[in-house]
Amino acid sequence: MRPFTYEVPSSIQEATSRGGADAAFIAGGTTIVDLMKLEVMNPSRLVDVNPLPMLGIQMREDGLRIGALEKMSDVAEHPEVVANYPVISEALLQSASAQIRNMASIGGNLLQRTRCGYFRDVFTPCNKREPGTGCSAIDGENRMHAILGTSSSCIATHPSDLAVALVALDASIYIQNGAEERVMNLDDFYLVPGETPDHENQLRPGELITAVRVPRLLWARRSTYLKIRDRESYEFALTSAALALDLNGDTIRDVRIAVGGVGTKPWNLPEVRQALAGKPLKPETFAAAAKLAVNGANPLRHNGFKVDLVQRTIVRALMNLGGLA
Repeated sequence: MRPFTYEVPSSIQEATSRGGADAAFIAGGTTIVDLMKLEVMNPSRLVDVNPLPMLGIQMREDGLRIGALEKMSDVAEHPEVVANYPVISEALLQSASAQIRNMASIGGNLLQRTRCGYFRDVFTPCNKREPGTGCSAIDGENRMHAILGTSSSCIATHPSDLAVALVALDASIYIQNGAEERVMNLDDFYLVPGETPDHENQLRPGELITAVRVPRLLWARRSTYLKIRDRESYEFALTSAALALDLNGDTIRDVRIAVGGVGTKPWNLPEVRQALAGKPLKPETFAAAAKLAVNGANPLRHNGFKVDLVQRTIVRALMNLGGLA
């Protein structure tokens, strides 16, 4: 780890004014500190945002608002979240470890960097870490890597479970820069790598995520997050599915769905949603729709199994929600 200065601003405006290419914001520190130790990131200044007014978990007229500094564990256990958006609670509780959830912030979770081993190894080429050097994973060990949204420049998987749940629910984020605030749909916020994998999202230098808003959706009470992984705790997803299901008897009225572990960003599935709407609650309905989830998939030597596994994950999640499991 290289030397750095530590700053504690007294307001959001002051914090954003101290941001920039040479600075990084720190809240729980569960990502940035690791990357600094590995020298993947080398900010000369750390700006501590913990004293800033970015807390609160509120159910309001327009939906659920979560402050960016709320801890993952607090959001996962909040009665309004558990009752109205179980998919969010389940995604958080299946993330990381209890110790990390007690430290990590919601904003930090949404901005965490990929767990690709080549990104974290400064002695191997990585376009995401050092543009133009190449992608070691394409011809290397790529079992955990993405099959959707990839490019010849990068196949790294997005690591956040929470982001998958929020994208499924059409959540938005509040972004502040000085006195200016903008609101952006989370699905639009994340970028696929294309030829610029070092640009992972639309956050500008000095900007802060201050809050998350999840639209009011009464039938999100019937929702779930299913995560398939090599072990039951402290492991990233091979595949995952975030689902909310609206039923009219044995007919699917509507559905919200996104998948993780397979995309370079949380992968929204509007085609699957359209294929399920108005259809009977049957396993064969689920299987036919799930095939659409892998349209455009580009599996490589070690991760081809994800094409089938993500479809099975979607079907299992639908079976669970529909009471057919």
